[in-house]
Amino acid sequence: MSPEPNSERRSERARLAILDAVFDLCVSKGYAKVTIEAIASQAGVGKPTIYRWWRSKGALALDVLNERIGSNTDFPDTGDIVADLTTQMTRVTALLTSDTGRVYRGVIGEAQNDPELMRAMRETVVNPRIHGCRRRLEIAVKAGQLRADVPTSSMVDLFYGPVYYRFLLGFDVPDIRACTDLVEEVVAGLRP
Repeated sequence: MSPEPNSERRSERARLAILDAVFDLCVSKGYAKVTIEAIASQAGVGKPTIYRWWRSKGALALDVLNERIGSNTDFPDTGDIVADLTTQMTRVTALLTSDTGRVYRGVIGEAQNDPELMRAMRETVVNPRIHGCRRRLEIAVKAGQLRADVPTSSMVDLFYGPVYYRFLLGFDVPDIRACTDLVEEVVAGLRP
């Protein structure tokens, strides 16, 4: 007699199949064309299973983002703020230009009309990275690498505003060389 199936493993298998289906469909069809029906069909689950765990396609795609981003955009601290920002911004731009970036753009678009999704996106994707950046910038300020009279929140906007502007309006996101130039130009204006 075989052991009874473990319902937790079966649920985890279904959850992962759903997340993979969302990602694959967003990449192949584009976020706007993905439906819960298509996700359920590709994942081999029923729609009620999806709605039991997620309230909307946006909430589901946000989970996909959180699974795929992980620690890829964490801030290094080598003691050199230019090198650390360049490394981190290069990772961010690589992410934005990848298939994960296509999912992210769809979630950002949907969040414009879904306050709960916007809040969740800020809490899980955006704010942790802003806080990480601000912590790293505060270390640089204390080390005398950056001016103390400019709020770190403004510095974050100066570094990442151009990247997100280009990402959200469909322009080419800066490549490694452009990230390096951007960091050096902004830091030049922020030196004590």
